[in-house]
Amino acid sequence: MRLPLIVATFFLASVFPANAQQAACGGKWSTFLEGVAKDAVAQGREPQVAQRFVRGLRQDQKVLAADRRQGVFQLDFTSFARRLISANRMQRGQSLSREWDGVFDRIEAQYGVPRGVLLAFWAFETDYGAFQGDYNTANALATLAHDCRRPELFRPQLLAAIQLYEMGDFDPATTTGAWAGEIGMVQMLPRDIIENGVDGDGDGHVLLKTSAPDALMSGGKMLQHLGWRAGEPWLQEVQVPAEMDWSKSGLRTQLRPAQWQAMGVRPRSGAWQADLPANLILPQGHKGPAFIAYPNFNVYFEWNQSFTYVLTAAYFATRLSGAPVFDPGNPDPGLSGDQMKALQRKLAARGHDVGAIDGILGAGTRAAVQAEQERLGLPADAWPTTTLLNRL
Repeated sequence: MRLPLIVATFFLASVFPANAQQAACGGKWSTFLEGVAKDAVAQGREPQVAQRFVRGLRQDQKVLAADRRQGVFQLDFTSFARRLISANRMQRGQSLSREWDGVFDRIEAQYGVPRGVLLAFWAFETDYGAFQGDYNTANALATLAHDCRRPELFRPQLLAAIQLYEMGDFDPATTTGAWAGEIGMVQMLPRDIIENGVDGDGDGHVLLKTSAPDALMSGGKMLQHLGWRAGEPWLQEVQVPAEMDWSKSGLRTQLRPAQWQAMGVRPRSGAWQADLPANLILPQGHKGPAFIAYPNFNVYFEWNQSFTYVLTAAYFATRLSGAPVFDPGNPDPGLSGDQMKALQRKLAARGHDVGAIDGILGAGTRAAVQAEQERLGLPADAWPTTTLLNRL
């Protein structure tokens, strides 16, 4: 099952100022394509190359439908993790770890990224390369760049695809991938391929669709580029006491393990993995699963913006590295999609920035929930319940 991956591209604003981004989207399709070709030439592409590339581009309404449809992220962490992490995926990951043992050793030596981290992304993004997406990549990028929801992300990626085309590494007629324009076994956008693509098998090309060494080495380099710190952990399961200051949980408060331990937090097995600033993550409140997230955990958000996806990918990476199955606990029932939307509307009315009213418990909604729980004297663990909804 392909999950939407949106790689963080913080540098895009410097490429296209905000007003230019908005002016470049929407409008007549042919005019939009002319503008793309002009921008490509301004970036150094040959005029005939840019014209050949844009000449065959078509809008894909299925791409827009996929962009609006992300209901899988309405699942809670336990349900989401159980859906994505099957016994077959565990066994296949262990088998591939042995098959590409030398490649994973090279990645850890050069980029500091453990094999479990890359195996988890490989599994979730394309089921270890089995399904890499069947959307025409050029059309997908053009459609999303023309759409005015996120042109600042997709227009530069479309221009990067033209650069790959000029380099001979991209065929706009035949290259396929995910609906959001990612390509290959670990799903990378064109600009990321240009900046972080690695010829892992030594054949002189970076082929992320057909070469596991290329895909894995490129993924490792990109994670290093995004800030991965060699030799440090990313996630550790813990147990929490029956009572503590739950407002300390979440992504806004970092404490050292000794400070967490003083509040009653304990590793579920073994010892603390590092003496680093860390967050206490309670994806389903203080009665559910609990994790300590070390600084490397934040790099996951540079790869994908979904809290549930990020936590599940990080957890699966620990499982592939030998950690036990997490304790689901006994969390209070969560909200339905409609209830979550009603909650988001109430939170927005109180001045909280929850983003889109989409029924998804993302980072913005979690922060708002925690603030309102604290105000109302409820356990401030960022897990929305019907009690909170009714109190608001």
